[in-house]
Amino acid sequence: MKTIFNILLILHSSLCPMLAQKDENAAPTGFIRVVNAVAAGTGPAFLLVDGEDMRTSGYKLGDATGGMGMKAGSHKVLIKREGVKEGSTTVVLDKDQTVTLIPFTEKVPATDQDPAHFEIRILRLKQRQVETARLATFVSVSANPEVKVELGSEDGKAATVFVKRLAIAETPLNYTQGYAPAKINGAPIKPIPIGGAGNYVVVLYDDTEGKVQSLYFRDFKFLSAD
Repeated sequence: MKTIFNILLILHSSLCPMLAQKDENAAPTGFIRVVNAVAAGTGPAFLLVDGEDMRTSGYKLGDATGGMGMKAGSHKVLIKREGVKEGSTTVVLDKDQTVTLIPFTEKVPATDQDPAHFEIRILRLKQRQVETARLATFVSVSANPEVKVELGSEDGKAATVFVKRLAIAETPLNYTQGYAPAKINGAPIKPIPIGGAGNYVVVLYDDTEGKVQSLYFRDFKFLSAD
């Protein structure tokens, strides 16, 4: 029995450094998050990374993914939907960093060569270091040049934020727990669910009728337009 124990102990001692070395040599990983704001076209939108279809059933308008882990480095991202011209971008992932992609559609005027059509554009957001416990970040891919947002707080007051198209606007989030009320251009939207510390991101986008909609996700770092 003692001999067997010693053999197991030797095997364990030999394997531990090998496993540790394997972990140390593992390829660094970054993440891609996608928020689908492609309103024009028909059927679902499809996301391809380096030629691989990430979800064969596609994404509906307003769908948001979690962080999809991928090898750090450069990746070619393609977004396509029937009836609109596809859009693409190159994403460079850093280790343990998340890049958020917001594909949306933009109408391209007619030229002598092509009729007017819709084309997919992709807004990229990169993380930067957290500077406060709770923050509300608004980002707009709506066709409106500017969207007015009113965000409530626990003391009953409201902060007013003007979000320009394809830009980010930030404001401190004076809510520790619960649901923070908010309005877009004077109309109430679904309250923002607040939990622990983090960056509460509100994406403003147009639906198929051109009405501004919103969706939320929580990040743990600030975001900046890339």
